[in-house]
Amino acid sequence: MVFIDRFIGGICRVLELAIAVLLAAMVVLVFGNVVARYGFNSGITLSEEISRWMFIWLTFLGAVVALKERGHLGMDMVVSKLPTAGKKICLVVGQIIMLYIVGLMFKGSWEQAVINAEVSAPVSGLPMAIVYASGLVFSAMAGLIIAVDLYRVLTGNLAEQDLIMVQESEEAVQLKQILDDAQRGAPGRSA
Repeated sequence: MVFIDRFIGGICRVLELAIAVLLAAMVVLVFGNVVARYGFNSGITLSEEISRWMFIWLTFLGAVVALKERGHLGMDMVVSKLPTAGKKICLVVGQIIMLYIVGLMFKGSWEQAVINAEVSAPVSGLPMAIVYASGLVFSAMAGLIIAVDLYRVLTGNLAEQDLIMVQESEEAVQLKQILDDAQRGAPGRSA
């Protein structure tokens, strides 16, 4: 399990770097296009298409990192009130459903990538399969993360505080942290 955790952690660090590079490249492309349009009455034709593709990839890679860090927002009001066994049941059912959906997404992304392998993008001429490959990468990585978490909960290697894998909201998490710090006598963080 330690090897898999290191593997997933390493891949997520690479994904975070890729996200930063994609974001920086998008800023340069879009800003350059704006300057070219308003400053020189011309534009970078390739900029819109490539930056759109980068945004798609950035979104899917960010979703993988958020899944690993349990950063996705969700409703935990009912599940948080359940006993440990109820939380485990809800988590297992939720993860099985997510694995099924990720499997469907992989299948659909694969089919679209195959269909669009010979289709060229209108401006760059690159294969449109590049766009659909983002779904393949996301579903493969998400499936691995979900399967590892499912294995952990089924073998009892998941702590009770990790049985709820969503956040109500960022503000609720920060408030809970402040309240927990106050109960322990630790100084709270200022917002």
